Amino acid sequence: MLKKELLDILCCPKCHGDLNYDTEKNTLTCKKCGKVYEVKDDIPIMLIDDDEDSRTT
Repeated sequence: MLKKELLDILCCPKCHGDLNYDTEKNTLTCKKCGKVYEVKDDIPIMLIDDDEDSRTT
């Protein structure tokens, strides 16, 4: 489980929106853009897929 202090400072790397932490799914979801990030071994995996933007063009 992620500590509250960490959750307070984390934001979405894509749009800088606030995140919701789902303890059952162990994910962080951006309130603004909806991007979902996995949390593995209490470490948020917050990488943005470079191909994601190129698929829309």
